[in-house]
Order: sequence, then structure tokens, then C-alpha cells
Amino acid sequence: MHESASLPPLPTPGHIPVYTVFLRRSDAFAVRELPAIRTAKDVALLLGDYLKDTDREHFVILLLDVKNVVIGINTVSVGILDSALVHPREVYKAAILANAASLIMAHNHPSGDPTPSPEDRRVTHRICEVGQLLGIEVLDHIVIGDRGRYYSFKEKGVF
Repeated sequence: MHESASLPPLPTPGHIPVYTVFLRRSDAFAVRELPAIRTAKDVALLLGDYLKDTDREHFVILLLDVKNVVIGINTVSVGILDSALVHPREVYKAAILANAASLIMAHNHPSGDPTPSPEDRRVTHRICEVGQLLGIEVLDHIVIGDRGRYYSFKEKGVF
């Protein structure tokens, strides 16, 4: 068995670990211009391209500035065919580090049917509650289906 050089040493008596927190850009998604999000359809078009050809559920967030311009995309979770594990801690980690003013949650349904599940509704409610506490507003949750179909929680009056 070999030791990994990336693991920090274990705390020793009289020593407290010091951590550095940072956000690292891992890739870039090409767009013609930085999109300002005005409608759920804007999100569905952008993320439909981003999530095309995925065979598993991906839960992503769009990080927005104060003018609703997208400053980043973060894939929070990659799940299985019909679910992805999502926790508010993971959703807000990137939003806080990127200084996002607000965010939009989205995930795809590989089945093509964008109808939200009861779990989708529970997750949406929970993440919105946490956002209110943190001061990072959730503007919408979009479920991306196939052939341009989508479900917007905001358009359906859930928000």
C-alpha cells in the first residue's frame, strides 16, 4: 500500500489543520455571448445543449450575477438513469465561492419526459429554503426533457 501525496497530514496534538478554500475552473462551455437569463426557455436552450447526449441524470446550477448574466455552470451531481443525489450543501458551495447573486437549478430526465417527480419537488423546496437563509435566491428549477421540452417550476407557479 502506498501513501497519497495529496492527503494532508493527520492532526497532531497541539496542531490545528489550516485549510484554504478556492474555486477552480475545470472547463469552459462555448457560447456566442454570455447569456442573460430572462426566461425558462433561455435556460432550457442553454442547458439542453450542455446536457445533450447524457445517459444519466445530471443536476446542474447556473450561477448568476446581479444582472442575471451567467457567470458559471456547476455540475452538482451525476446520478443514475432516473435519479441524482442532491444536497443543499453541494448546491451552495460553488454559488458562495463564485459570489453568485442568484442561481437556477436544472436537471435532465434521460427518459425525455420533463415531468418532475415528487422527489424533484421536495429537493426544490429544500434548496429554496436554504437559499433564503444564505441570501442566494433560487430563481427557478428547470427539468430538461427531449426535443426542446422542459418543465419550469417558476412558470408553473411553484415559486
